Amino acid sequence: MAHITLPEGLPGIRGPMAFRPETAKPLNALAEILLRRENSLSRGDRELMATYVSSLNDCFFCQNAHGGIAQHYLQCDMAFIDQVKKDYESMPLSDKLKALLSIAGSVQKGGQHVTSAQIEKAKARGATDMEIHDTVLIAAAFCMFNRYVDGLGTWAPQDRNIYVARGPRRAEEGYENFDPMERLAAG
Repeated sequence: MAHITLPEGLPGIRGPMAFRPETAKPLNALAEILLRRENSLSRGDRELMATYVSSLNDCFFCQNAHGGIAQHYLQCDMAFIDQVKKDYESMPLSDKLKALLSIAGSVQKGGQHVTSAQIEKAKARGATDMEIHDTVLIAAAFCMFNRYVDGLGTWAPQDRNIYVARGPRRAEEGYENFDPMERLAAG
């Protein structure tokens, strides 16, 4: 049960966004820019970063919602996403993405956990300053989103297949025109 009275039946971030739509608009605009706009990092890689950080924060809703979108973009299955969350270093990801995920994991702990060595490693593996910037901002933003969702005690469907089924539609529609009043199970 949520810590405050939120609109009924809206899981995860949907409830708080419907409760305060004037804050939802800039939050969704930020997500749109970070996760969907043109970028040298693929949409799948950026959604995977959001998923990874959300898993480190133990935010069930966000890691599964963005995991479903990452699955769609990366054309992979839930087992692949779960393994990335558990041990991305052992997965068939680019060396650059692994270095960026390392940075994202450090940001999740706190900004001062990012080291010069991590930055140099990412650059040596081909990461640009913009990609490093966006990695840090995605990780920081998802720490905020995760704390927003869990700090208000929102609920989330436990059937992870709902998120997988929803991934293609969210990938197509994006975040900027996100309607938090739309029911998640609508497919």
